[in-house]
Amino acid sequence: MATAFLFPGQASQYVGMGKDLCDAEPEAKTVFSLADRILDVPLKTFCFNGPEESLRQTSVTQPAVFTHSVAALRLLEQQGRRPDFVAGHSVGELAALVASGALDLEDGLHLVDARAQAMSAAGKTRPGTMAAIIGLDDDDVVELCEEASADGIVAPANYNSPAQVAISGDERTVRKAMELATERGAKRVVELAVSCAFHSPLMGPAVDALRAALETITFAKPTVPVVPNVTAEPTEDPDRLKQLLVEQVVAPVRWTDSIAALAAQGVDNALEVGPGAVLKGLVRRIDRSIKVATCGTLDEIHGLVEA
Repeated sequence: MATAFLFPGQASQYVGMGKDLCDAEPEAKTVFSLADRILDVPLKTFCFNGPEESLRQTSVTQPAVFTHSVAALRLLEQQGRRPDFVAGHSVGELAALVASGALDLEDGLHLVDARAQAMSAAGKTRPGTMAAIIGLDDDDVVELCEEASADGIVAPANYNSPAQVAISGDERTVRKAMELATERGAKRVVELAVSCAFHSPLMGPAVDALRAALETITFAKPTVPVVPNVTAEPTEDPDRLKQLLVEQVVAPVRWTDSIAALAAQGVDNALEVGPGAVLKGLVRRIDRSIKVATCGTLDEIHGLVEA
Protein backbone atom coordinates (compact mmCIF):
# COMPACT_ATOMS: atom_id res chain seq x y z
CA MET A 1 0.00 0.00 0.00
CA ALA A 2 1.24 3.49 -0.87
CA THR A 3 -0.18 7.01 -0.87
CA ALA A 4 0.29 9.73 -3.46
CA PHE A 5 -0.25 13.46 -3.08
CA LEU A 6 -1.77 14.92 -6.26
CA PHE A 7 -1.75 18.64 -6.98
CA PRO A 8 -4.27 20.32 -9.31
CA GLY A 9 -3.63 22.84 -12.07
CA GLN A 10 -5.54 25.65 -13.74
CA ALA A 11 -9.34 25.44 -13.86
CA SER A 12 -9.51 24.39 -10.21
CA GLN A 13 -9.51 27.96 -8.88
CA TYR A 14 -12.57 29.62 -7.34
CA VAL A 15 -13.35 32.84 -5.47
CA GLY A 16 -12.87 32.20 -1.75
CA MET A 17 -10.17 29.60 -2.25
CA GLY A 18 -7.95 29.13 0.77
CA LYS A 19 -9.70 31.72 2.98
CA ASP A 20 -10.91 29.19 5.55
CA LEU A 21 -7.38 27.75 5.80
CA CYS A 22 -5.81 31.18 6.19
CA ASP A 23 -8.37 32.36 8.77
CA ALA A 24 -7.99 29.31 10.99
CA GLU A 25 -4.43 28.06 10.64
CA PRO A 26 -1.23 30.09 11.17
CA GLU A 27 0.76 27.79 8.86
CA ALA A 28 -1.60 28.50 5.98
CA LYS A 29 -1.60 32.23 6.74
CA THR A 30 2.21 32.22 6.60
CA VAL A 31 2.15 30.68 3.12
CA PHE A 32 -0.36 33.21 1.76
CA SER A 33 1.45 36.14 3.42
CA LEU A 34 4.76 35.07 1.85
CA ALA A 35 3.05 34.84 -1.53
CA ASP A 36 1.70 38.38 -1.13
CA ARG A 37 5.22 39.66 -0.37
CA ILE A 38 6.94 37.87 -3.25
CA LEU A 39 4.39 38.12 -6.05
CA ASP A 40 3.47 41.19 -8.10
CA VAL A 41 -0.25 40.68 -7.44
CA PRO A 42 -2.35 40.99 -4.25
CA LEU A 43 -2.91 37.26 -4.17
CA LYS A 44 -4.94 37.01 -0.97
CA THR A 45 -7.36 39.66 -2.23
CA PHE A 46 -7.91 37.85 -5.53
CA CYS A 47 -8.19 34.39 -3.92
CA PHE A 48 -10.52 35.39 -1.11
CA ASN A 49 -12.62 38.11 -2.75
CA GLY A 50 -12.14 37.86 -6.51
CA PRO A 51 -13.30 39.19 -8.85
CA GLU A 52 -13.55 35.92 -10.76
CA GLU A 53 -12.40 37.62 -13.96
CA SER A 54 -9.08 38.54 -12.32
CA LEU A 55 -8.69 35.10 -10.77
CA ARG A 56 -9.02 33.53 -14.25
CA GLN A 57 -6.03 35.47 -15.60
CA THR A 58 -3.06 33.15 -16.08
CA SER A 59 -0.73 35.51 -14.23
CA VAL A 60 -3.00 35.20 -11.17
CA THR A 61 -4.43 31.70 -11.55
CA GLN A 62 -1.16 29.78 -11.50
CA PRO A 63 0.25 31.45 -8.33
CA ALA A 64 -3.19 31.18 -6.69
CA VAL A 65 -3.50 27.43 -7.26
CA PHE A 66 0.13 26.87 -6.23
CA THR A 67 -0.21 28.90 -3.01
CA HIS A 68 -3.48 27.26 -1.99
CA SER A 69 -2.00 23.83 -2.66
CA VAL A 70 1.10 24.48 -0.56
CA ALA A 71 -1.00 25.95 2.27
CA ALA A 72 -3.08 22.76 2.33
CA LEU A 73 0.12 20.70 2.13
CA ARG A 74 1.52 22.41 5.23
CA LEU A 75 -1.59 21.49 7.21
CA LEU A 76 -1.30 17.86 6.11
CA GLU A 77 2.33 17.91 7.19
CA GLN A 78 1.21 19.25 10.58
CA GLN A 79 -0.89 16.11 10.90
CA GLY A 80 2.21 14.02 10.20
CA ARG A 81 1.03 12.96 6.75
CA ARG A 82 3.71 12.25 4.17
CA PRO A 83 3.35 10.92 0.63
CA ASP A 84 5.13 7.97 -0.91
CA PHE A 85 4.86 9.58 -4.37
CA VAL A 86 3.82 12.99 -5.71
CA ALA A 87 2.47 14.25 -9.02
CA GLY A 88 0.90 17.47 -10.20
CA HIS A 89 -1.23 18.40 -13.20
CA SER A 90 0.51 21.10 -15.27
CA VAL A 91 1.33 23.97 -12.86
CA GLY A 92 0.47 21.54 -10.06
CA GLU A 93 3.84 19.92 -10.71
CA LEU A 94 5.50 22.87 -8.95
CA ALA A 95 3.53 22.20 -5.76
CA ALA A 96 4.40 18.51 -6.11
CA LEU A 97 8.07 19.45 -6.20
CA VAL A 98 7.66 21.43 -2.97
CA ALA A 99 5.95 18.41 -1.39
CA SER A 100 8.82 16.19 -2.49
CA GLY A 101 11.44 18.44 -0.94
CA ALA A 102 13.07 19.19 -4.30
CA LEU A 103 11.95 22.84 -4.25
CA ASP A 104 11.53 25.19 -1.30
CA LEU A 105 8.47 27.43 -0.99
CA GLU A 106 10.14 30.76 -1.67
CA ASP A 107 11.85 29.47 -4.82
CA GLY A 108 8.56 27.86 -5.81
CA LEU A 109 6.76 31.20 -5.57
CA HIS A 110 9.39 32.93 -7.70
CA LEU A 111 9.21 30.09 -10.20
CA VAL A 112 5.41 29.95 -10.45
CA ASP A 113 5.37 33.72 -10.93
CA ALA A 114 7.96 33.49 -13.72
CA ARG A 115 6.06 30.61 -15.36
CA ALA A 116 2.72 32.40 -15.18
CA GLN A 117 4.09 35.68 -16.52
CA ALA A 118 5.95 33.93 -19.34
CA MET A 119 2.97 31.86 -20.42
CA SER A 120 0.63 34.85 -20.22
CA ALA A 121 3.00 36.87 -22.41
CA ALA A 122 3.32 33.99 -24.87
CA GLY A 123 -0.46 33.81 -25.09
CA LYS A 124 -0.60 37.47 -26.11
CA THR A 125 2.22 37.10 -28.62
CA ARG A 126 0.88 33.88 -30.13
CA PRO A 127 -2.82 33.66 -29.22
CA GLY A 128 -4.72 30.40 -29.41
CA THR A 129 -7.37 28.27 -27.79
CA MET A 130 -8.05 24.78 -26.48
CA ALA A 131 -10.85 22.23 -26.76
CA ALA A 132 -11.87 19.08 -24.92
CA ILE A 133 -12.58 15.97 -26.98
CA ILE A 134 -14.56 13.28 -25.22
CA GLY A 135 -15.26 9.82 -26.54
CA LEU A 136 -12.30 9.22 -28.85
CA ASP A 137 -9.15 7.29 -27.97
CA ASP A 138 -5.73 8.90 -27.87
CA ASP A 139 -4.60 7.63 -31.26
CA ASP A 140 -7.71 9.04 -32.96
CA VAL A 141 -7.07 12.45 -31.42
CA VAL A 142 -3.43 12.39 -32.51
CA GLU A 143 -4.47 11.51 -36.06
CA LEU A 144 -7.11 14.21 -36.37
CA CYS A 145 -4.68 16.80 -34.98
CA GLU A 146 -2.12 15.76 -37.58
CA GLU A 147 -4.73 16.08 -40.31
CA ALA A 148 -5.94 19.48 -39.13
CA SER A 149 -2.42 20.83 -38.62
CA ALA A 150 -1.81 20.90 -42.34
CA ASP A 151 -3.31 24.40 -42.08
CA GLY A 152 -1.84 25.55 -38.77
CA ILE A 153 -0.97 24.43 -35.25
CA VAL A 154 -2.96 21.99 -33.12
CA ALA A 155 -1.77 19.15 -30.90
CA PRO A 156 -2.88 17.07 -27.92
CA ALA A 157 -2.25 19.09 -24.75
CA ASN A 158 -3.72 17.03 -21.91
CA TYR A 159 -4.27 13.29 -21.87
CA ASN A 160 -6.61 13.65 -18.91
CA SER A 161 -8.24 10.23 -18.83
CA PRO A 162 -9.18 7.47 -21.27
CA ALA A 163 -11.38 9.04 -23.96
CA GLN A 164 -10.85 12.59 -22.64
CA VAL A 165 -8.13 14.60 -24.34
CA ALA A 166 -7.67 18.36 -24.54
CA ILE A 167 -6.17 19.80 -27.72
CA SER A 168 -4.41 23.14 -28.08
CA GLY A 169 -3.31 25.45 -30.89
CA ASP A 170 -4.32 28.43 -33.00
CA GLU A 171 -8.06 29.11 -33.09
CA ARG A 172 -8.72 28.25 -36.73
CA THR A 173 -6.84 24.95 -36.59
CA VAL A 174 -8.33 23.89 -33.24
CA ARG A 175 -11.80 24.48 -34.65
CA LYS A 176 -10.93 22.41 -37.71
CA ALA A 177 -9.82 19.60 -35.40
CA MET A 178 -13.08 19.97 -33.47
CA GLU A 179 -15.03 19.46 -36.69
CA LEU A 180 -13.00 16.36 -37.51
CA ALA A 181 -13.57 14.99 -34.00
CA THR A 182 -17.31 15.40 -34.37
CA GLU A 183 -17.22 13.70 -37.78
CA ARG A 184 -15.31 10.77 -36.26
CA GLY A 185 -17.89 10.16 -33.58
CA ALA A 186 -16.70 12.06 -30.51
CA LYS A 187 -19.38 12.07 -27.83
CA ARG A 188 -18.70 15.68 -27.01
CA VAL A 189 -16.42 18.43 -28.31
CA VAL A 190 -16.18 21.66 -26.30
CA GLU A 191 -14.01 24.72 -26.81
CA LEU A 192 -12.50 25.72 -23.48
CA ALA A 193 -12.63 29.18 -21.92
CA VAL A 194 -8.86 29.71 -21.73
CA SER A 195 -6.60 32.66 -22.41
CA CYS A 196 -3.72 30.67 -23.93
CA ALA A 197 -2.97 27.60 -26.03
CA PHE A 198 -1.32 25.79 -23.14
CA HIS A 199 1.05 22.85 -23.70
CA SER A 200 1.35 23.53 -27.42
CA PRO A 201 4.10 24.90 -29.67
CA LEU A 202 2.45 28.33 -29.33
CA MET A 203 3.88 28.44 -25.80
CA GLY A 204 7.39 28.33 -27.28
CA PRO A 205 8.19 31.96 -26.33
CA ALA A 206 7.75 31.02 -22.64
CA VAL A 207 10.46 28.36 -22.73
CA ASP A 208 13.49 30.66 -22.61
CA ALA A 209 12.01 32.78 -19.83
CA LEU A 210 11.29 29.74 -17.68
CA ARG A 211 14.72 28.26 -18.36
CA ALA A 212 16.32 31.53 -17.28
CA ALA A 213 14.29 31.55 -14.07
CA LEU A 214 15.31 27.96 -13.33
CA GLU A 215 18.99 28.81 -13.73
CA THR A 216 18.79 30.87 -10.52
CA ILE A 217 17.20 28.05 -8.50
CA THR A 218 18.82 24.94 -7.05
CA PHE A 219 16.79 21.75 -6.80
CA ALA A 220 17.48 19.29 -4.00
CA LYS A 221 17.18 15.54 -4.35
CA PRO A 222 13.53 14.78 -3.58
CA THR A 223 12.73 12.65 -0.56
CA VAL A 224 10.01 10.80 -2.50
CA PRO A 225 9.71 10.03 -6.23
CA VAL A 226 8.03 12.60 -8.47
CA VAL A 227 6.00 11.55 -11.52
CA PRO A 228 6.50 14.36 -14.09
CA ASN A 229 3.89 15.21 -16.70
CA VAL A 230 6.25 14.86 -19.65
CA THR A 231 7.49 11.31 -19.03
CA ALA A 232 4.94 9.86 -16.58
CA GLU A 233 7.85 7.94 -15.04
CA PRO A 234 8.85 8.28 -11.35
CA THR A 235 12.19 9.98 -10.84
CA GLU A 236 14.31 11.40 -8.02
CA ASP A 237 16.86 13.10 -10.27
CA PRO A 238 16.78 16.86 -9.50
CA ASP A 239 18.47 17.88 -12.76
CA ARG A 240 16.01 15.79 -14.75
CA LEU A 241 13.07 17.30 -12.88
CA LYS A 242 14.31 20.80 -13.65
CA GLN A 243 14.71 20.07 -17.36
CA LEU A 244 11.28 18.45 -17.58
CA LEU A 245 9.67 21.60 -16.15
CA VAL A 246 10.99 23.48 -19.17
CA GLU A 247 9.82 20.80 -21.62
CA GLN A 248 6.40 20.67 -19.96
CA VAL A 249 5.51 24.15 -21.24
CA VAL A 250 5.18 22.89 -24.82
CA ALA A 251 4.61 19.17 -24.18
CA PRO A 252 1.34 17.38 -23.38
CA VAL A 253 0.37 16.50 -19.82
CA ARG A 254 0.35 12.70 -19.69
CA TRP A 255 -2.01 12.41 -16.75
CA THR A 256 -3.55 9.06 -17.69
CA ASP A 257 -0.09 7.49 -17.91
CA SER A 258 0.98 9.22 -14.68
CA ILE A 259 -1.86 7.65 -12.71
CA ALA A 260 -1.15 4.28 -14.32
CA ALA A 261 2.49 4.64 -13.24
CA LEU A 262 1.43 5.36 -9.66
CA ALA A 263 -0.87 2.33 -9.64
CA ALA A 264 2.01 0.19 -10.93
CA GLN A 265 4.07 1.38 -7.93
CA GLY A 266 1.38 0.14 -5.54
CA VAL A 267 -0.43 3.42 -4.91
CA ASP A 268 -3.97 2.69 -3.77
CA ASN A 269 -4.76 5.94 -1.93
CA ALA A 270 -4.28 9.54 -2.97
CA LEU A 271 -4.96 12.99 -1.58
CA GLU A 272 -5.86 15.82 -3.95
CA VAL A 273 -4.05 18.69 -2.23
CA GLY A 274 -5.38 22.08 -3.29
CA PRO A 275 -8.54 23.67 -4.66
CA GLY A 276 -11.39 21.67 -6.17
CA ALA A 277 -11.88 18.03 -7.07
CA VAL A 278 -10.88 17.87 -10.75
CA LEU A 279 -8.18 15.26 -10.24
CA LYS A 280 -10.42 13.06 -8.11
CA GLY A 281 -12.82 12.83 -11.05
CA LEU A 282 -10.04 12.08 -13.52
CA VAL A 283 -8.49 9.36 -11.34
CA ARG A 284 -11.90 7.71 -11.00
CA ARG A 285 -12.05 7.44 -14.80
CA ILE A 286 -8.48 6.12 -15.06
CA ASP A 287 -8.20 3.60 -12.21
CA ARG A 288 -10.96 3.05 -9.67
CA SER A 289 -8.64 1.00 -7.46
CA ILE A 290 -7.04 4.29 -6.33
CA LYS A 291 -9.22 6.05 -3.76
CA VAL A 292 -8.87 9.83 -3.73
CA ALA A 293 -9.80 12.23 -0.92
CA THR A 294 -9.89 15.98 -1.58
CA CYS A 295 -7.88 18.21 0.76
CA GLY A 296 -8.53 21.81 -0.18
CA THR A 297 -10.75 23.09 2.61
CA LEU A 298 -10.44 23.13 6.38
CA ASP A 299 -13.34 20.70 6.75
CA GLU A 300 -11.78 18.26 4.27
CA ILE A 301 -8.38 18.33 5.98
CA HIS A 302 -9.84 18.00 9.47
CA GLY A 303 -12.10 15.25 8.15
CA LEU A 304 -9.03 13.13 7.41
CA VAL A 305 -8.26 13.02 11.11
CA GLU A 306 -11.80 11.99 11.96
CA ALA A 307 -11.75 9.32 9.25
